[in-house]
Amino acid sequence: MFKLRRFLKDYKKECIIGPLCKLFEAILELFVPLVMARIIDVGIKNRDAVYVWKMGGLLVLLAVLGWSSAMFTQYFASKASQGAGTKIRRELFLHINSLSHAELDALGTPSLITRITNDTNTVQQSIAMMIRLLTRAPFIIIGSLVMAMTISPRLSLIFFGAAVLIALTLYLVTSKSVPIFTKMQKKLDNIGLIARENLSGSRVIRAFSKQKAETARVDEATGELAEITLRVSRLSALLSPVTYAVTDIAIILIVWYGAVNVNIGEMQTGDIVALVSYMTQILLAMIVVANLVTLLNRTAASAKRINEVFETEPSVVEGSTETIAVDLSAPKIAFEHVCFNYSDDGDDELSDLSFSVKRGSTVGIIGSTGSGKTTLINLIPRFYDATAGCVRVDGRDVRDYSFAQLRGQIGMVPQQSILFSGSIRDNLRWQNKDAADSELIRALKTAQAWEFVSKLPRGLDSRVEQGGRNFSGGQRQRLCIARALVKLPEILILDDSFSALDLATDAALRRALKETTEGLTVLIVTQRSTTVRGADRILVLNDGTSAGYGTHDELMESCEVYREIVASQEG
Repeated sequence: MFKLRRFLKDYKKECIIGPLCKLFEAILELFVPLVMARIIDVGIKNRDAVYVWKMGGLLVLLAVLGWSSAMFTQYFASKASQGAGTKIRRELFLHINSLSHAELDALGTPSLITRITNDTNTVQQSIAMMIRLLTRAPFIIIGSLVMAMTISPRLSLIFFGAAVLIALTLYLVTSKSVPIFTKMQKKLDNIGLIARENLSGSRVIRAFSKQKAETARVDEATGELAEITLRVSRLSALLSPVTYAVTDIAIILIVWYGAVNVNIGEMQTGDIVALVSYMTQILLAMIVVANLVTLLNRTAASAKRINEVFETEPSVVEGSTETIAVDLSAPKIAFEHVCFNYSDDGDDELSDLSFSVKRGSTVGIIGSTGSGKTTLINLIPRFYDATAGCVRVDGRDVRDYSFAQLRGQIGMVPQQSILFSGSIRDNLRWQNKDAADSELIRALKTAQAWEFVSKLPRGLDSRVEQGGRNFSGGQRQRLCIARALVKLPEILILDDSFSALDLATDAALRRALKETTEGLTVLIVTQRSTTVRGADRILVLNDGTSAGYGTHDELMESCEVYREIVASQEG
């Protein structure tokens, strides 16, 4: 939690004035038992109605001042906590977007969502509670002890004994519950993961009639969370009864020994009432401290998870923020003895891969599932960095570029067709926000998408639901291809982007690409031999290594792997 204090630097005033207002309220509250004692010992004992009314008015004044002070504290606490929570979410989102694919894979999407929402809410709530209660509760406890000493030093020993016992209980519960809260957040991550899988894969679950199995899986995950929550709840539940028991015993002792002192004339009745009031104040303050400690325990676990994200450094960083000079006479893309591994303790996904792509040519990349096709193209825009060797674009190592210069010249259509909520026009303008409708229609026509877009009632302004779920798989793929074509990038990467298209649409799309992408360097990743047959060059991958690189005819003669692929698909 201490590491997150930087998010409160713009709320120093609120963090200072808020606790001071609460401290003022606590001071006023400590005077109430003394006023009550004076009413009993002077007003009621002497039957002085005027004095009773006067002191009653003082109690009302103290209550109004305390209420006003509490309202100011509430305002400052809300302002600081909401502001800090907003800043934490914003910085988390920005930092997550700066991480490379490797870090995102390691942290996991469900866990990151939980950290941005649930963990940040816990920290936000904790900030508000600390401003409101962190100064008040300890001051009430210490102030009540001091005031008790001024009334009766001997009876104040009961206060000290009760405070020590309650503090010891708090310590024992805290030390046991902090590790459990950390486990509880991990169980919450697991529920988020299962919920995400079930919501996104609902059609698959129903197709295989796995509703009962998935329900059992959810029940198991929620049962584990419930079990661990019950464990920490049982621990936390000890605080209130133990605190009440100790306080009640202390009050009984105060009344017992106080009555003896009243009988012998050493104390007055009002003093006993004041001592009981101070003991009650200590009880209430201890309960507040107990709840605050429970919240802080949860906050410690949440803050640790948030800091874990902030402390995660991206493995892929910009080589430069300036535009660098390039060599236009060099191949557009070149791989030089490239090796890549997702982890340090496994076999290489790519091994000693070398090939070059001429400017303006079309290269097909084909291979069996798991041969490293997607991994290869992810190294070009630096989603990952090669573990050995060098990837060059225009003769320069991709690590020398700024992200804007490198990725600004690449149009990429990933395997998963991702569309964002909004309109078709909004989605197509992602790379060029000022693109005219004529440019959008040109891209749609090339991608064979204008045929169905033009038939929609609102055309380009038609609504796109989250993930593009109101379009078919083939329509989503064509819209994603159109989005990449709007700006006419220098490098167009199509990662298995024809998989949901029928053969006729596939052929028409390839013809349109050849006509409209002249001068563009095109990489087509696919498992269909017919899709890459007309490419200028074809790279055949086999277990992360190059099994062949040449034209269709050349590979049919020299590459056994390619011949097997063609034979399996074309008979």
